[in-house]
Amino acid sequence: MLIAIDGSKFLAVNSRERSFTQDRLRQTIATLDERITKYLARLDAADKEETPRRTEDAALAAKIAAMSERLEESRVLLGYMEETNKNEISLTDPDSRRMIVGPVTEVCYNAQVAVDATSHLIVAAEVTNDPVDKEWLSTMALGANQILGKDGLEVVADKGYSSTSELKTCLDNGIVPYVPRPLTSANQKLGLYTKEEFRYEAGTDTYVCPARNALTFRFQAQEKGRPVRYYATQACDGCSLRSQCTRDKRGRRISWHADEAVLEATEQRLRVKPDMMLKRKSTVEHVFGTMKRWRDPRHFLMRGLENVRTEFSLTVLGYNLRRVLNLRSVLELVEAF
Repeated sequence: MLIAIDGSKFLAVNSRERSFTQDRLRQTIATLDERITKYLARLDAADKEETPRRTEDAALAAKIAAMSERLEESRVLLGYMEETNKNEISLTDPDSRRMIVGPVTEVCYNAQVAVDATSHLIVAAEVTNDPVDKEWLSTMALGANQILGKDGLEVVADKGYSSTSELKTCLDNGIVPYVPRPLTSANQKLGLYTKEEFRYEAGTDTYVCPARNALTFRFQAQEKGRPVRYYATQACDGCSLRSQCTRDKRGRRISWHADEAVLEATEQRLRVKPDMMLKRKSTVEHVFGTMKRWRDPRHFLMRGLENVRTEFSLTVLGYNLRRVLNLRSVLELVEAF
């Protein structure tokens, strides 16, 4: 049985103007300080003029008072954030968080669903204020598995869910994940060959490069508490593809750590079933589109994470009921109840 997992951002009841980070507050404080200083200088200059401008001076003084009040509020808020070690705070809905939505940043919640690929019913749903999906694969997969009670469950998600620990948790619970590995290599940005273009040969414990030279194991080191193996070759010196492969004077090196076996095995499953990502797209993406067309396309109406979860669960219930009515008649649904 195949389950597709995805997440979507819904706006919270909290505008961007009522959401702050420490950096934004520091910038606001610096800007207000600069403006107040300029306005005070203008008042001092006006005091020295022979002809008083009472109306203009009164308006300027009112601006200074308003900015001074805002400056004090910003300093108090920044002090609180530094004291409590918070990097972000939302004033209208404290549980909401700033998240990237397309080209802009909005104050949102991140809704998660697990959808059955056969019936397109939502099997499991959750709402989080985590801006990314990376830590939610196993939670959604295990939630779906508990509801369905099926052995040999398969789950598919996009590369935003790629996490070694999450993949391992799924495998340890008998769930087979299909998640593409994100390309985060610095070499890709430089236009050089990435590690994915080096083929590992288990029989000889070597990597074969695009020029068909073998990189052999050289040494092992501890990095961030985990063992990392390094592979290299002396063939780089005379290689015609070196300019496309590395800028390191020592030649190209390949590093490998134990957790990569999980990622490589997941990649291999996707190579065997390349249509999995198309199934994911056709199964889960339309669910959020359908939900958002029912009402305001982007907003939650409640405040607070628990209230928002309740609101989303009702939306999911409504979606599933309407979906069931497309699959079965009203009489069959009533009889089932």
